[in-house]
Amino acid sequence: MRKEIKNMAFLPLPVLIIGTYDENNKPNAMNAAWGGIYDYNEVIVSLSRHKTTENLEKTKAFTIAFATKETEVMADYFGVVSGAKEDKIAKAGAKVSRGKHVNAPLLEDFPINLECEVVSFKDGTLIGKVVSTSVDERYLKSDGSIDVDKMQIICFDTTSNTYRILGDVVGKAFSDGFKLK
Repeated sequence: MRKEIKNMAFLPLPVLIIGTYDENNKPNAMNAAWGGIYDYNEVIVSLSRHKTTENLEKTKAFTIAFATKETEVMADYFGVVSGAKEDKIAKAGAKVSRGKHVNAPLLEDFPINLECEVVSFKDGTLIGKVVSTSVDERYLKSDGSIDVDKMQIICFDTTSNTYRILGDVVGKAFSDGFKLK
């Protein structure tokens, strides 16, 4: 038997940290859980009006970093404080460097960063083209692939307002289903 609940339970949601520069090249970061892949080499993020959206409209560029168990406190802080009222980067002690491909900050505390150009930003929906991905070498396997287990990427659980670590591998995509063919 199934029971309806009041909460929308869309699981899992990545904890995305959006990095931008303002008109004075001051870095800012915000936590945005409502996002994902839009198309090949494109991302989508739902954003209400923030300092970040003002920055996006001016620079047409942003980065996306994936929050981890190690960066959870900083990532949550980026979501509970406004960049219009406080220098979140300085207060959190976050390390940033300039993006190599877009005018947006790389968030060095986070193991993976996507450098993105704004494709469109309308009615709160941001679509960005990923032009580069960089990974801290500590999170690469010997063959150069990403060690997702080592990163301990976190997800937002909408049912309990908690963060959870991405779990164990349970199967092989585009392969296991063939067992039923």
